[in-house]
Amino acid sequence: MSSTSIPQARSIGALKRANIRILPVKEELRKNCIAKLRTREKLFDGIIGYDDTVVPAVINAILSRHDIILLGLRGQAKTRLVRMLPSLLDEWTPIVKGSELNDNPFHPISKYATDLIAEYGDDTEIEWIPREQRYGEKLATPDVTIADLIGDIDPIKAAAQRLHYSHEGAIHFGLIPRTNRGIFAINELPDLQPRIQVGLFNIMQEKDIQIRGFNVRIPLDVLIVFTANPEDYTNRGNIITPLKDRIDSQILTHYPGDIEDAIAITAQEAWTDRDVAQPVRIPRYFREIIERIAFEARASEYVDQRSGVSARLTISAMENLVSNAERRAIVSGDDVVLPRVSDLARILPSLTGKIELVYEGEQEGLITVSKALIGKAVRAVFSSLLPNPLQKSRARKAQQDEMRESGKRADPVYGTIVSWFEQGNDVALTDDMPFDAYFAALNAVPGLHHLTTTHMDVDAADDAQLGSAMEFVLEGLHQHSRIAKQEAEGAVSYRDMLGSIFSTMRRDDDDE
Repeated sequence: MSSTSIPQARSIGALKRANIRILPVKEELRKNCIAKLRTREKLFDGIIGYDDTVVPAVINAILSRHDIILLGLRGQAKTRLVRMLPSLLDEWTPIVKGSELNDNPFHPISKYATDLIAEYGDDTEIEWIPREQRYGEKLATPDVTIADLIGDIDPIKAAAQRLHYSHEGAIHFGLIPRTNRGIFAINELPDLQPRIQVGLFNIMQEKDIQIRGFNVRIPLDVLIVFTANPEDYTNRGNIITPLKDRIDSQILTHYPGDIEDAIAITAQEAWTDRDVAQPVRIPRYFREIIERIAFEARASEYVDQRSGVSARLTISAMENLVSNAERRAIVSGDDVVLPRVSDLARILPSLTGKIELVYEGEQEGLITVSKALIGKAVRAVFSSLLPNPLQKSRARKAQQDEMRESGKRADPVYGTIVSWFEQGNDVALTDDMPFDAYFAALNAVPGLHHLTTTHMDVDAADDAQLGSAMEFVLEGLHQHSRIAKQEAEGAVSYRDMLGSIFSTMRRDDDDE
């Protein structure tokens, strides 16, 4: 049964006359899932990168009427996916009015509903609840108790109503029974103490609950969904084997498999549409750099891969990148918010809190590792867009040989730029530099303007975009060890590689 507006029936008799059929929750999910599949409707809107892996597995579990566990590292949209499952429930469902357990009017399970129907029959009042009220969720923590999840005897209620402790009326129901005829999710299952996990056995298998040692059994109609990190990651606990055996489908989640999915996720989740007069513009290569940082971190020998590198890293990094560009535009009065390579230093707070090193306190600290990841990301994106400064193709080698014979510089692509730095020139930039001064400093490098417009997809008439791309070229040359870079807080200076080495050696001698 589904309807976009609240049905009119207000009693069990009216339900019967309307010939309304009420299905168990797993059958209801299966029915609505099939209906959406037949109409080619997207089941989980906003879930990116799972179309060929996780989503089919979730659909199969629903069609199989399975309880589910989503197993994966942090930041893999597990909770988000679980919270979208209620969209497969009916828009409205009838319950016995006043019932704590969302009793099915045709098959009541609580003593309250059973007694009410026995007294009033078809005149028993019903009410309609929306699908949102049929979803419950609990974050597993070590202090969660059986009373929280399932329930306990309430001695005050028993005394006030003069009930025996084994009487159902003396029970204070927990979260799961109150989600009867709905979906209940437990996040981070390994954090739940083993003795509490044991208490879920009956719900998973027999589909009923037991309260302490009293002979109270109440059958439940509920889909249980869990999320968890892999057992070999968390040191706080694990999933006991008998409980895993009772979970019908274990579905493995994963990080984006390609850069396009990763860019789409960050574009969807990151807050970049700021409420400022200046338009926010993010060149494509910056989006790639941000995602490459996460890809590099997931392959780094210094980063603990059991912990994972969350998609939240790229979301936060993109927001910080835009914020630094926004701050500069506000202070300097520039009329456009557009990131620069020098802004990448300001995303470190987004990285250091979201990666865990293999060995805490090792020589390679979080800041050093994070900077190295940014550098590798820039290098990878640079290599995908421009000729590799360290790789010589046959055509380039022949061209270089020809230029050597004619007495010209041997590197036809980067030679003019590199030789300018070799002559003792440098480019000093800061992340709060007004655009006119920033563009002028970059434009002073011979050949940089021409190389950037030739090899990168930028509009030569768009100075803001061009200036940022020119700095990207210099950073790429630095990452390929063609020019040097010195860094200070919020400032960088590009200069000759050899001269920088000698300068460093002189400083070391002076320190001694």
